[in-house]
Amino acid sequence: MAADASARRGRIDFARVNSAALSNARCIVPALLPSGRLDGDEWVARNPQRQDRRLGSFKINLNTGKWADFATGDRGTDLVSLSAFVTGKSQREAAISLAQSLGVDPFEEGAR
Repeated sequence: MAADASARRGRIDFARVNSAALSNARCIVPALLPSGRLDGDEWVARNPQRQDRRLGSFKINLNTGKWADFATGDRGTDLVSLSAFVTGKSQREAAISLAQSLGVDPFEEGAR
């Protein structure tokens, strides 16, 4: 994949990126939220977007990619939205960044 993929225009294949991310969730999620811990199929962490003092209310399901902060109501349905939330990037930027880290082309066929 070209190093300048983030500068390329085209529609993002969010399904492809999310599928690849979900297949690697047990590596990706701890990298995004290193101070967390595994609890069954969930990663329990502190929400980096607020003064979260204890683990418990911010959880990511590693099988589905769904995540939520039950204290604030912030939530998402996939790992691209989690990456965007944690890093402060747009959904597009987060998808491209995740795709690059996974060696996946983030763009839809014909969008090159």
